[in-house]
Amino acid sequence: MQMPPEPKIARTSLLTTEVLDRSRVLDTLVHNLEGMAYRCLNDNSWKMIFVSQGSTGLTGYTPTELIDGTRISWEEITYPEDRSKVRSCIDSAVSRAQRFAIEYRITTLAGQIKWVVERGVAVPNEQGELVIEGFIEDCSAQRAVVEALEQAELRYRSIFEHASEGIFQTTSDGHYLAANPALAELYGYATPQELIADLSDIGRRLYVDGDRRDEFRHLMETHGEVLNFESEIYCQDGSRIWISENAHIVRDSQGELICYEGTVQDISDRKHYQEQLERQANHDLLTGLPNRILLGDRIEQGIARAARLGYYLTLVFIDLDNFKFVNDSLGHAAGDELLKVIAERLSHCLRSSDTVARLGGDEFVLVLNDHYQSSTVISLLERVLQEIGLPILLSGRELQVGASLGVALFPGDASDAQSLLKHADVAMYAAKDRGRNNFQFFTGELNRVADERLNLEAAMRIALERNEFEVYYQPKVDHRRRIVGVEALARWFHAELGAVGPDRFIPIAEETGLIMPLTTAILRKAFAAAREWNRKRDVPLRIAVNLSALLFLSDDIVAHVAELLREADLSPSHVELEITETVFLGDSERAVAILTEFKQLGVNLAMDDFGTGYSSLSYLRRFPLDIIKIDRSLVTGIEHEEEVAMIARAVISLGQSLRKTVVAEGVENQAQFDFLRFQGCHEFQGYLLSPALPQIAITRLLDAGGVILSPQS
Repeated sequence: MQMPPEPKIARTSLLTTEVLDRSRVLDTLVHNLEGMAYRCLNDNSWKMIFVSQGSTGLTGYTPTELIDGTRISWEEITYPEDRSKVRSCIDSAVSRAQRFAIEYRITTLAGQIKWVVERGVAVPNEQGELVIEGFIEDCSAQRAVVEALEQAELRYRSIFEHASEGIFQTTSDGHYLAANPALAELYGYATPQELIADLSDIGRRLYVDGDRRDEFRHLMETHGEVLNFESEIYCQDGSRIWISENAHIVRDSQGELICYEGTVQDISDRKHYQEQLERQANHDLLTGLPNRILLGDRIEQGIARAARLGYYLTLVFIDLDNFKFVNDSLGHAAGDELLKVIAERLSHCLRSSDTVARLGGDEFVLVLNDHYQSSTVISLLERVLQEIGLPILLSGRELQVGASLGVALFPGDASDAQSLLKHADVAMYAAKDRGRNNFQFFTGELNRVADERLNLEAAMRIALERNEFEVYYQPKVDHRRRIVGVEALARWFHAELGAVGPDRFIPIAEETGLIMPLTTAILRKAFAAAREWNRKRDVPLRIAVNLSALLFLSDDIVAHVAELLREADLSPSHVELEITETVFLGDSERAVAILTEFKQLGVNLAMDDFGTGYSSLSYLRRFPLDIIKIDRSLVTGIEHEEEVAMIARAVISLGQSLRKTVVAEGVENQAQFDFLRFQGCHEFQGYLLSPALPQIAITRLLDAGGVILSPQS
């Protein structure tokens, strides 16, 4: 491995420490890798001139025995039948000045044959002569798995090809390894190869209910097999069928999982007949909704699921207001039509995992699964009231009806279906007592939370109308502590509520549709401030603004931002849009299109909170991002936790390699700043440098030279 030139004698003790630390880190890294780092001559025997300590574990030979061929040359260690292949591959790469990677066999000191993978590149040494540097590691285990799978495929190929039922082998994470013609035909593919190539994500692409794949894997991991596992799946043309699967885990001789193996049968005819019988017994004839019998089963299922996953199960008892007036004045036919309209509206409000049932008369019940916080329940209840209250045309007359909603939650309010229904009914009557057309929780504390949230939403609307939201700005500095940009942060100071944090008002804004006017207000103020600051600057000051994932995917967001930039007379190149990785997890093609439009507009794009979720390197390759913001969780403890430091180094190195600007958030002390600066981080942000400040304070800092010399309080 090519080592960096010796550093000049440091002038201060700090710089000397940094050089010594770097040498120690490099030495520790190279000699503790599980594998062998090397530098060798490009001669007939691969004469080694540097070998790391990993050679002993890999080959049995110590570095001293390999360097200069003291005991044995690498050519001799290479398995005889593989030598010409290795030589040809490396010579070809060297002649084209390219990197190489090749798998081959070696013979260890103990006579063991190992498969290794070697990666390297030819580079000039300190004297300008061409040498080869690389890394060699053991890949025998991976080769053994591949060979085991190949042997299994040969053994069962005849069964695969001629069986009348579908047969498959898959990885545990959802990729087909093998499929027979019967399975391909069952799923609507012309050949097994087409099925394997197309169904690269079984959990997302195959099962209508994505949770079924999770349940399948849970059963396999718990019992090692599944029997008569029934699921509705998508065929290649988008049609649906029901299947029954029997499968088991295939393991190697060491007990390691190789694949899942099993059979599939089409049970659609039997399933449809069962569904027809169940529908007649379990559904309301007028609305088609589940009736009281099926409702009880759905509540029991919901309780079991909530207990297993730790979520709320929410039961909502609905009684229509003024339904008797409609029935008495317009007749039972109009009343029935009203009930069908309300049933359809309620169904449209819910997810497929939820249930809306009719108990009889004008009483409905909602079973809401998988809510882990009360705010999402409240948002849904507001939407239900809005939907019910929309005008309805009955017998030539336009009418509006309201509803009283009572809410009970498992496990807080009751632990069984009957008690939940009873408590939701009690809460419904409380809603009627409070004037109808509202909802009440059985639990007093949740009622307080609901009232607080509704009050906060109302206060937000007033604050937006009065332009009361403020913008504070947190400086971003370079390695010399010069301010190179600021991040705009929304702040709300209410006369009665006091300071309301973004963690409280941003979720409400997203749930109620206020996120657009709120973002617009913040952008207007931030762009205007940036325009003022840049009037007298030779080097532009960039302003970073966060864009909600919900807002990012809206249809006209690029045009809206462009209009605000024109309104402020601000160059797009002075703006950074910070986007969290959640925008990439859904419709990635749409995300790419919107990002491309923003790039064409001329703004800079940053991935915020990098490293906190499911950040994928493919994001950095596929999406036109300019900036990576290292999340504060990867900065906290960086000065004394080696694992945190290693991750930070890797992220910074990755950003540098991809030519991205790397920004560290949450820099709290000088040790963190020095570490990140030494690693090559480009920009820094945090309380060591400055908290978020009002516009006038930032202006003072810039007028004073724009350099933050000491930690801020």
